[in-house]
Amino acid sequence: MDSAKKIRRKGVFLLPNALTTGALFAGFYSIISGINGQYAAAAIAVVVAGLLDGLDGRVARMTNSQSDFGEQYDSLSDMVSFGLAPALLAFNWSLQSLGQINPLAGKLGWLAAFVYVACAALRLARFNAQAATQDRNYFQGLSSPAAAGTLVVTIWFFVDQGISGETVRWLIWLVTISLGVLMFSRVRYYSFKSFPPSGKVPMAWLFLLMLAFVLLAVDPPTMMLIFAVIYVGSGIVLTLHGRKHSRARRRLRKRQQQGRARSAAEAAADQKVTRPGDKAD
Repeated sequence: MDSAKKIRRKGVFLLPNALTTGALFAGFYSIISGINGQYAAAAIAVVVAGLLDGLDGRVARMTNSQSDFGEQYDSLSDMVSFGLAPALLAFNWSLQSLGQINPLAGKLGWLAAFVYVACAALRLARFNAQAATQDRNYFQGLSSPAAAGTLVVTIWFFVDQGISGETVRWLIWLVTISLGVLMFSRVRYYSFKSFPPSGKVPMAWLFLLMLAFVLLAVDPPTMMLIFAVIYVGSGIVLTLHGRKHSRARRRLRKRQQQGRARSAAEAAADQKVTRPGDKAD
């Protein structure tokens, strides 16, 4: 065998993939905890998975350790942690109680969970297909970690307040469906991937960060739910505002084109009236 021809061993980057594995473990732990009736622990596990998922991407970019393997592994981990885990938590805690009303309501319960899982899968598939051409500053559709976080902190809030899943089952049904649809929608959400743009922030941001930590320490589920609702609503406001400006720009361009067309027609008419060689009657 020619010594120049050596088989190069292919490996993977340890740190970002270790964080992805941690997120996958947290998502799996959430599923087990939800099955065992430990709903608060299941919700917290999904939140931890979201934190680890945000770290693995940033670590990969900072250490220049991005790879195709890491991207595919991250998507599979997201499907478990932010697709299956929150949907099963919503079903085990609340949606399965719809079957107590009648068989049709019971089917609506598990179908809502399925819609969420299916939309999460479609969202991840579309993100992977458009990753090369997508604007880094914005997400097209609500990201799966944000959707999962909103759903689980809603459940965590009600559990913390001592409210049973049966009491708010139709609300959870509506929230589950809505978050699933938002994931696969064309609503734009700020991604925070390029924040801060220059690497530095004003000193006031440190105070706001400290204030956020204090509020989270006082009442984690309530404050996280408030932050989640603000973020989910921000995408809808941003999209409606952008569409309003787009329609205004289109109307302005249309008026400008019509004005240029009228000017050209009037100039052609003037040239026809005053062209050389014309004789008066």
